Amino acid sequence: MGTSSQAADGFQSIPALLQRNASQFANRPAYREKEFGIWQCWTWAETEKEIEAFALGLLNLGVNEGDFIAIAGRNRPYFYWAMVAAQSVGAIPVPVYQDSAAEEMAYVLEHCGARFAVVEDQEQVDKIIDIQDKLHQFEHMIYVDPRGLRKYDHHKLHQYSHVQEQGRAAREEFIEDLKARRGKLEYASTCVMLYTSGTTGKPKGVVLSNRNIIEASKSSAEFDHLHRGEEVLAYLPMAWVGDFIFSIGQAYWCGFCVNCPESADTMQTDLREIGPTYYFAPPRVFETQLTNVMIRMEDAGRLKQRMFHYFMDHARRVGPAILDGKPVSGWDRFKYWLGNLCVYGPLKDTMGFGRVRVGYTAGEAIGPEIFDFYRSLGINLKQLYGQTEASVFITLQPDGEVRSDTVGVAAPGVEIRIAENGEVYYRSPGVFEEYYKNAESTASTKDAEGWVATGDAGFFEEGSGHLRIIDRAKDVGKMADGRMFAPKYVENKLKFFPNILEAVVFGNGRKECTAFINIDLTAVGNWAERNNIGYASYQELAGHPRVLETIKSHVEEVNRSLADDPMLAHCQVHRFLVLHKELDADDGEMTRTRKVRRGVIGEKFEDLVMALYDGSDEISTRTEVTYEDGRKGYISATLKIIEAEVVPVDSHEKVAAE
Repeated sequence: MGTSSQAADGFQSIPALLQRNASQFANRPAYREKEFGIWQCWTWAETEKEIEAFALGLLNLGVNEGDFIAIAGRNRPYFYWAMVAAQSVGAIPVPVYQDSAAEEMAYVLEHCGARFAVVEDQEQVDKIIDIQDKLHQFEHMIYVDPRGLRKYDHHKLHQYSHVQEQGRAAREEFIEDLKARRGKLEYASTCVMLYTSGTTGKPKGVVLSNRNIIEASKSSAEFDHLHRGEEVLAYLPMAWVGDFIFSIGQAYWCGFCVNCPESADTMQTDLREIGPTYYFAPPRVFETQLTNVMIRMEDAGRLKQRMFHYFMDHARRVGPAILDGKPVSGWDRFKYWLGNLCVYGPLKDTMGFGRVRVGYTAGEAIGPEIFDFYRSLGINLKQLYGQTEASVFITLQPDGEVRSDTVGVAAPGVEIRIAENGEVYYRSPGVFEEYYKNAESTASTKDAEGWVATGDAGFFEEGSGHLRIIDRAKDVGKMADGRMFAPKYVENKLKFFPNILEAVVFGNGRKECTAFINIDLTAVGNWAERNNIGYASYQELAGHPRVLETIKSHVEEVNRSLADDPMLAHCQVHRFLVLHKELDADDGEMTRTRKVRRGVIGEKFEDLVMALYDGSDEISTRTEVTYEDGRKGYISATLKIIEAEVVPVDSHEKVAAE
């Protein structure tokens, strides 16, 4: 696909790669979108024309070089085109989470000083109209879906297709300006600005250059032998760096096709129809898929259940070895082939993973059992470790060296070192330029030599050279007796169980660990229906005695697993409660990428944390919640505090752990 110097000299921007693809891969599919149940397709040549028309329309609206253009909507070709069109005219796209509350959106748009926004529909238009008095530089809004917007004031509100039409009409007037602006783009030019999830404070605007995105895309594509024949499904939030790399960076570098599902509700069906060859999902998606499989198996007949469990036991034993090309006996291979015919193949097709050649998960640690389940089916699922500030890639797992307990080796072009306190540092061509309007945070995160502090604690394994991440450095603490407290490690073990959606473990500075649990309403609700247990709400089901007993058994199973780990045997959960509400980004308890805001939760539910440690059997509480329409309300509940059995750890193991 070209050398690094060729990339620097010939393809110094995403728009330059678009021009190459429109020339070299003109008739190959670039984008597909399912609308009204039918897949629409655009070739690279057609895509280039769509983007050019929108870029000319932006010039017609008065977009200047250096302007910020906010993008808010679900994954649709129009928004990817808008991002590349913005880059083509020298502007900077700023994708925003479409489910952001109006206040969150106001912060991002005001912070970057966006003059323009490209949004999906009436909902997003209304959000920005509501916050417009806070946006001092904001001028024009462009929408894709016109439904419900006919009677709005259209002086500063424009339909996407109309902007394109005006661009085409003014082509002779603006085409030379467009070419000139496109020609000015360099490797050092800003490609995109993405905001961090903001687990500990206000989100920061991460400025990524063309060099960052193209070099990261090029090296990672070569690492996994990606080519223009790949098919990807674009369904993750466009404001997340992973989607930008997969659906813009790697897609434009390799020239492969980006497929956009019709909606979140049809995503599973669309996934099966596309059958992606290259797939990424955070652990939660894989956990949900596995939960759905297990629920379906519980409803299956006895013969199907026996066949499923028989062949899955065999797959767990030999599947990963077969996938990695390791020696396996002929009889075991035959049984695996038979299992693939009867179970694994149909199951992969049902999940939409039948054609996956390379699959990745990242964002949080995935449960080893979940990871091994997918690999045992013959799905080449791997882990990567990355950050927005790294243009995603810090480590990758090479084929044949894939394990659930490490995140692999340094990605191509990446250097990694471990500080004395265990914090992981890296530097690479993908390292971000700066935090926008935040020189202080830039300096504290990235030093003069380009080394970036990840905020994660980890170590390299002796022999293999693989990196193991223990936890967020700020979350790794000490128990009262000085031993290490690593909450995320325990939480991930708890979340392996289909019935548990989220877990928050406490114990820093204390003698023992406790936990909050969120049940998975889908899994537990299905169980309740099969057992003729009626319930009217999440709260009612979460407090049902049989549900509490089931969650207790899961916690105790995790405790037994932890007891075998000398480093973390002391992190067994002694007491827990099942929360009366799901942790929610709208309530500030999680980020938009579903990362737990530990500090917010500890403060908001301080009375519940205290009850876990003061010996109470139950606690009454009242909690503020945010409804879908933005209104606030309160829910009250009396929660039972459950004692979980812990496995005694003898003094020798305690000494080893210290």
